[in-house]
Order: sequence, then C-alpha cells, then structure tokens
Amino acid sequence: MGSLLPPSGSLQVKRVAIIGAGPSGLAVAKYLLAENAFDKIDIYEQQAEVGGVWNYNANITDHIPVPQTAPLVTPDEPIWPPGAVAPLFPNPMYDRLITNIPKHLMQYSDQAFLPQSLLFPTREDVQDYLIKYSQDVRHLIIFSTQVEDISFSQENGQDRWSLTARSTIDSKVAKIPYDAIVVANGHYSVPFIPSVPGIQAFQAKYPSVISHSKNYRSPQSFRNQKVIVVGGGPSGLDIGNQISVVCQKPLLNSVRSEEPLKLGKENKEEVPPIAEYLIEEGGVRFEDGRVEKDIDAIVYCTGYLYACPFLRSLDPPIVTTGRRVIGLYKQLIHISHPTLAFTALSKKVIPFPVSEGQAAVIAKVWSNKLVLPEENIMNAWEKKQVEEIGDNTNFHILGYPKDADYINELHDWAGCAEDGFTKEPPYWDEQQRHMRSMFMDIRKRFVELGGKATTMKELGPEFENFDR
Repeated sequence: MGSLLPPSGSLQVKRVAIIGAGPSGLAVAKYLLAENAFDKIDIYEQQAEVGGVWNYNANITDHIPVPQTAPLVTPDEPIWPPGAVAPLFPNPMYDRLITNIPKHLMQYSDQAFLPQSLLFPTREDVQDYLIKYSQDVRHLIIFSTQVEDISFSQENGQDRWSLTARSTIDSKVAKIPYDAIVVANGHYSVPFIPSVPGIQAFQAKYPSVISHSKNYRSPQSFRNQKVIVVGGGPSGLDIGNQISVVCQKPLLNSVRSEEPLKLGKENKEEVPPIAEYLIEEGGVRFEDGRVEKDIDAIVYCTGYLYACPFLRSLDPPIVTTGRRVIGLYKQLIHISHPTLAFTALSKKVIPFPVSEGQAAVIAKVWSNKLVLPEENIMNAWEKKQVEEIGDNTNFHILGYPKDADYINELHDWAGCAEDGFTKEPPYWDEQQRHMRSMFMDIRKRFVELGGKATTMKELGPEFENFDR
C-alpha cells in the first residue's frame, strides 16, 4: 500500500461527521465506533429514516433539465406529504425493484439477510435489512437534517471543518466544528441526460416525453405507448423489461453494445444510440440511420453525475464535470486533505463489503494506527489511474475482478495497522470470487425459474455449492 513511514505530525481527529445514513455511512459509523478512538461521531441524514437509495418513497423530482450534463444543480427540495411529521426527498428507487446481486455477496460481513429473503432481495427486504443493521448506531444519526455547507480551514497545522446543517422540519440552522468528514451521500442525486442534437428543441415542443430513471416508479403510465429506453445497465435492463410488458411492442432499447443478458427479449428490440431528435416527426434518428416517429416516451437510464454541493467552497474543487471525484487516493481519501474521505464512489462493485473495507481503513488512518503514504506517492497513484483509465466516468468503474481485488486490498491495508484489526472487514475467498464472476448467470437462472428462489440450491446442482 505504499510507505507506512510516520509523517511529521499525526492527525488529531476526535470529532467526525458522516454525511448520509445509507449503506456506506452506516458501515463507516460502525467501524469508527469499534475503534473507540473518537469523542464525537455524528451522522447527518436528510430523510427521516436510514437506507439512502433504498429508502423508497413515491415522490418524484419536479423538474429534471433536458439535457443535464453538469453537476452544478440545485439540490432537490423537500416534499411534505399530507399529515407527515417530516418531509421526504425523491430518490431513484422504484416500486418493483429487486437487487441484481445475490444476497450471499451483497450482505455485510456481520449480518446475513433473512433466510426467507429472495436470493435477489426485494427493495423492501433490503430496506428492512438496513434498518436492522443501523440499530447500534441510530443514536448517532441526526435525521431530517440537510448539510448545506462544509468549509475548510487549518488550525496549528491541522485540518478543521465547519459544517452548516439545516433542519428540514423547522429550518433551524446549526454550525458545528469537526476534525474529519466522511462523504457518504451516494451518487444517485443528479441525473445525467446527454446532449444530443435537437434534444432541447424536442423537449420544448414535447415536454412530457423525455424522462430519467430517477423519476420512474412503475410501468403503468407507459401502457400502449411507443417507448424508447436509453441505456443497457442494470436499471435500463430492469426498467425496460417492466415497461415492455405493457407498452406498444416492441420496446426499443437504445444501447451502445449488444447486451449479454437477454432477459425479456421477446418484447424488446435493441437499437443503436440516438443520433438526432426530429422535431416535426416527434421522433428520433438512430446512429444507423433508422428513423422512428411519434414516440410517446423516452426514458434515459444513463446514470448520474457525481455532485457534492456542500463542498463547493473547497479549492481546488473535487468535482468539475461530474464524471469523477478528483484528488482521491485509492478512490477513498482526499490526498491534500486526508481528514476528508469519500465512500462507495465506485461503480459495478458489490457496495456493502466495499464500504466495510473502506470504513476499516478510514478508522485506522484517523486513529493514527495506519499511516498514509507520502503525498507525492498518492498523487502519482491518481495520475497513473487517469493515464490508464481516463479522466472520465470510467475512472470509478471497477467491475470483476477489480472489485474483488479492491475488497481484499482494503482488508489487507486495514490489517497493516499497528494494532491489527479492531473490527475485521470482509475478505473474499475463491468461492466468493467465483460467485461474483457468475452472478449474471445466477441472475438469469433466478429469473428463468420465476424469481422466487431463496437459496442457490433451488437454482440447480451447478449453483448449490454457493449456499453458505
């Protein structure tokens, strides 16, 4: 992991703020508590319950700009349902979502999913799981409170952070000092809708046609409509499958490359990316020249931009284009300000165990039991990553086997602490790595058998050895 030589002065971290009580924020809190080295740990959560993206509500964002290619947008306003004691904030969770990760891999190392949970748990099961996981850190959570600003200063050579938070219930504002900040607010807030020739004029003439998966809740509003779903990732696949059952056949799935998992193919047709919007025809031209007219709905399942509006005063900025977070070592710790950490930025990973490994490293570094490499070494690591991967959205994409390697690297890194493990994060053995390499096949078999299995054994003899 680089040099472990001690720096000229140790970090003086006693007061820690965690932004977000979703899966990664909860994991960080547990590992910080286990270290027994911090006087104050506060978790700020704008919703009235834990869960982050898994904390479903039916409300949707009032307005998503079309196109939206920059992260500098106004955060979502709170929504007050009738009779509510606290407001809600829209998120991208939809009615009939099940995970695309088998529960054996998805779960935290110290809490299994219930045996009766589906092999690929429903959103309800995941939310219940997270509420249970939060029980021993709930006393640290400041609910219904939105972080508006975090400013940096130095005091006697040490990093100091001033956090401004506003209650979403009574609008009271508090300004509180901290020694370290964990940004665990996820990356599913600012939708990305690409700029395509003609899209602005099309949106002006047909303002109800183009939407983003963040505002998708159920397929019913697409019944008998002519629909294009843009994107071939997990949300594009799942949302497209749901809509394809009720919309005009076939649903057109606009993708850059052929999708390997052909679920729902009987109701869908893969088409190339959209090259141009055609205003008079109410349609689009695809990159192969094909034209489709009179489109009723276009759903962009094209992901999200990274955004940290509460860190806008940090110079240099950590987010510019929204395609990645700048200046981090190992996608985790800010190089210039090592008392600032970011969790769960990586994509195409198994997020719960990744968050645990990251949490273990943060706890050891901030308790001065694990020393970071020299700043020039950390900068060189990031520079090499940019050269090899690119200064774009691919920077945070791992996938298999990189995500498995990263989980084990974090485990071993935390284990280098002078006192070893206080709370040990996950380490994937060969069986878990094999399961990760096959989980698309596992998912396909699960769907083929009706989506009711709760164990690997139910999928057939070739999968039963994965039950643990």
